[in-house]
Amino acid sequence: VPRALANFDTRGFIKLVIEEGSGRLIGVQAVAPEAGELIQTAVLAIRNRMTVQELADQLFPYLTMVEGLKLAAQTFSKDVKQLSCCAG
Repeated sequence: VPRALANFDTRGFIKLVIEEGSGRLIGVQAVAPEAGELIQTAVLAIRNRMTVQELADQLFPYLTMVEGLKLAAQTFSKDVKQLSCCAG
């Protein structure tokens, strides 16, 4: 996540769990010093029954931790090294 690089603290991860077949988001696990910044967005995505592709298609502000949700969702359809200048 570019914001983590800007903070000089890249510890952690974001894990998305989807329902097989539908691609609907059913769980999110975020472990990072600033994971609290993205959890509300993750809850809204789950409660609104979004698919991982719908999450990947959302607009997220650059240089925020919540951008990590979009990047994680995009890994279901793209190579992680193509997602961001800073992802690989």
